Amino acid sequence: MKLKTSITVLGGCLVLFIFILLPVVLSIQEKKEDIVASYAGSSFVLKDVNDEPITEKSFQGPLTAVFFGFTNCPDVCPLTLANIDQVMERLDDAENKKLKVFFVSIDPQRDSSEIIKDYLSSFKNKIYGITGEPEEIFLLSKSWGVLSEKIFNEDGSYLINHSSSILLLDNGKYIDRISHHENLDNIFKIIKKYL
Repeated sequence: MKLKTSITVLGGCLVLFIFILLPVVLSIQEKKEDIVASYAGSSFVLKDVNDEPITEKSFQGPLTAVFFGFTNCPDVCPLTLANIDQVMERLDDAENKKLKVFFVSIDPQRDSSEIIKDYLSSFKNKIYGITGEPEEIFLLSKSWGVLSEKIFNEDGSYLINHSSSILLLDNGKYIDRISHHENLDNIFKIIKKYL
């Protein structure tokens, strides 16, 4: 008798899952796919720290990590870049050759090529710095779902409040993003998964 009751309860749960929860699970997956499709990037022409042109073709390759930030950022930007740098230290040579990392300045008025070059020189591994016209950077960041706004102080100085995830691209196409809140081990696991 107990076995029959258990089978009936399990059967009821299965029916409940199929008719109620499965559509919810599928709709969540569909929304995620829609979000991924909306992060298509855009065509652009910016410049690297050597004033050489950088375009969307620069993001081609097995795995590209893109981080939008600025050199005057007091905490999130240097910490996130330091984590990426440490992840690169943990990767073997073959994995490191498959990974390209870009830092795109969302503060091109203050972040000249020289300033970005100096800023990135404090990291052990190669991180490509990008700057350019503010309008171009704004359109590029928006195309990847990165938001930013200047927060002015009374003295006219400012900081920039911005989305601070690490974007991961495969052959220039969005595949994932890593929150800056992730610890080093999780960042490493996520990046390693795509290599």
